[in-house]
Amino acid sequence: MSQPLLLAIDQGTTSSRAIVFSLQGDIVAVSQQEFPQIYPAEGWVEHDPEAIWETTLATAREAVSMAEAKGGTVKAIGITNQRETTIVWDRTTGMPIGNAIVWQDRRTANVCRDLRADNVEDMVREKTGLLLDPYFSATKIAWLLDHVEGARAKADAGKLAFGTVDSFLLWHLTDGKVHATDATNASRTSLFNIKTNEWDDELLRLFKVPRAMMPEVKDCAADFGMTAPAVFGREIPILGIAGDQQAAAIGQCCFTTGETKSTYGTGCFVLVQTGEEMLLSQNRLLSTIAYRLEGKPTYALEGSIFMAGAAVQWLRDEMQIIKHAAETEGMARGIGGTQGVYIVPAFTGLGAPHWSPDARGAIFGLMRSTGKAELIRATLESVAYQTADLFTALAQDGISPTSVKVDGGMVMNDWMVQFLSDVLTLPVQRPKVMETTALGAAALAGLQAGLYGSLQDFAGVWQEDASFTPTMADAERQQLLQGWHKAVQCTLAFSQ
Repeated sequence: MSQPLLLAIDQGTTSSRAIVFSLQGDIVAVSQQEFPQIYPAEGWVEHDPEAIWETTLATAREAVSMAEAKGGTVKAIGITNQRETTIVWDRTTGMPIGNAIVWQDRRTANVCRDLRADNVEDMVREKTGLLLDPYFSATKIAWLLDHVEGARAKADAGKLAFGTVDSFLLWHLTDGKVHATDATNASRTSLFNIKTNEWDDELLRLFKVPRAMMPEVKDCAADFGMTAPAVFGREIPILGIAGDQQAAAIGQCCFTTGETKSTYGTGCFVLVQTGEEMLLSQNRLLSTIAYRLEGKPTYALEGSIFMAGAAVQWLRDEMQIIKHAAETEGMARGIGGTQGVYIVPAFTGLGAPHWSPDARGAIFGLMRSTGKAELIRATLESVAYQTADLFTALAQDGISPTSVKVDGGMVMNDWMVQFLSDVLTLPVQRPKVMETTALGAAALAGLQAGLYGSLQDFAGVWQEDASFTPTMADAERQQLLQGWHKAVQCTLAFSQ
């Protein structure tokens, strides 16, 4: 018998990856391709859906081929994806009606502002756990229907399909046979009632989205259909789907109330598992579905930061003061501090707990002696400070994690993780398998395939790579955070 393997399709904001795992959580094969970011106007961010599909297909085929050449057999597929990103396509042809509107996109900020003025935010929040913000899918769908000629009439007639990226990939992987999503992705649209676990008619009317467009919502571990034979040369079952942050929490084995993970990819996202009851934050954090299994949802509180690794990309691509992200660790470690320089990377607004879509990035405290190293270190520090703001909001909601598990590309930087531990005053754990998002998707597929008996069976896969504990003096930490809060307030004031 050949070794059973699991394929995780990890479709992210800047690249598509496919990773094949053994049941022990070891990476057997990996393939990755970047794709272009499209910026048509200030605050707009788009992707070409065809580029998403083509890179996903190419990487998945390559990873499966590489893995099976080593003697194993891929038994099931799990999908994880950038959440909230919105695609609308023709049900007959499968062709998108326009570019995908990415989660970072701010074009519907005015729509959200008008809805807030109509005093509907409390109703939306009670049902969805979300605030009114262009981050979420609902206003993006309506924008596409209203700005693509003939789209709204086609949608009303049932000729168009909406999906987050997982739905779009599932549609193509199954050759148009399955139009579905999972509860975690549905919970990020502002159209899904996370208490009743159904698309909500009142929300669909509010955001002017026809019900006929919506995908079927399944559990995270479920039968999502078979791949078309042309995809891999044979049918393979698709048995798991979860949005990237929820998948990372599963990959980090956050299965107990209070367990916390923080992912540092393009953005930064903190998820705290809160159990079987939906908790509403009093401090502008989001309530969301952590996962849903056998029809039972488990909930989480989430804090969303829009710019983490993307701020380092800005240093590399726009500022051109580094050639590789790996250079930042040595540069930050090589100086004693930023000399009072703060960077607020609000390039596409500020997320939790501020929720200011109009905020823009700012640098404070520049001096004649300020150089590359100070800017690099200030950028890394900003990610830790933003995380600290989320943990302050959690504490005010009565949730005080005793440690945090981290993942994502940025946490390969030991200096950054140590600074994070110092600012949070918490132990920070980094796993051996850093691809926790993909691992979580694989775990869901393995669970549905019967290769794991339960999530607790899978939990034995998690192993620690390194642990970081706070060493910074409290007075220094307080001084640094005081300067950060002043910089954020100035940034918000400038956006008024």
